[in-house]
Amino acid sequence: MNALGNDHAETWIRSVIQDYIRDSPDNHLNNADRERAFDAPLVGFAHGADPLFNDFKEHVGSFHWTPREAFSLAFPSQTVSAGELTVISWILPQTRATKADNRREVRFPAERWARARTFGEDVNAKLRRHVEQALERRQIAAVAPMLAPQWARKTSERHGYASTWSERHAAYACGLGTFGLSDGLITPLGKAMRVGSVVARVNIPATPRPYSDHHAYCLFFAKGVCGRCMERCPADAITPEGHDKVACKTYIRQKAQPFIKRTYGFAGRGCGLCQTKVPCESRIPLKESSRTKQYLP
Repeated sequence: MNALGNDHAETWIRSVIQDYIRDSPDNHLNNADRERAFDAPLVGFAHGADPLFNDFKEHVGSFHWTPREAFSLAFPSQTVSAGELTVISWILPQTRATKADNRREVRFPAERWARARTFGEDVNAKLRRHVEQALERRQIAAVAPMLAPQWARKTSERHGYASTWSERHAAYACGLGTFGLSDGLITPLGKAMRVGSVVARVNIPATPRPYSDHHAYCLFFAKGVCGRCMERCPADAITPEGHDKVACKTYIRQKAQPFIKRTYGFAGRGCGLCQTKVPCESRIPLKESSRTKQYLP
């Protein structure tokens, strides 16, 4: 079926992703010092036939791809069942310096954060392609759905802004984290991160999901405390009712992007204030402050 052997696939794929972030000259912020964009990644796996992917289609919209749909678009000549596929997902945590800089901001993103959001996502795209190609060299067909020409932004009746493939939903299925009040994914490495994925025709054991509730790691939903991301949002786009995607995107486009261009001198994007100076910035929050009744880093 392939030249790798399923027994060794998990270890090998983890090393492909981790070695790239550790060693590749691509992993930088595109600044004068060529600082690293991301620290060591976290990797997880999900079966292509996991019922969650059909649940996503039901809740997000019929346009949202299952792994088999994404794979078949890329390889229409291959007849494949969902059970023959594995979703590979990774978390790329922001560096300490990037998080520290953004923690100090109250209105606009720090320069390192804007660079990580802009040039760091270029690194993530290169990693997606790198994983695709590494698998293909082993005679394993693979596609990064986000790089597929058919990938498109969509509007969900329930959730507003959406797309044909969600990296965060893939990571949730792969056991890498749950969603917070701000819609960010809270992972063992925290919420200040980027996420990527590839669908491959290979059999790898699924990473156990240590949760059944998609809000399990968010203190606001799980414990009724915190809500720090609401205070951090300069657009007032996060409320007890959730994340207003329209208000968030409007702020980024109309306020943050012009600021980045004017102040830092490059066409960048992002905000990320709700991902920093919050209990879930760098880990799954655990400790409660009796003084503030909030969980603190």
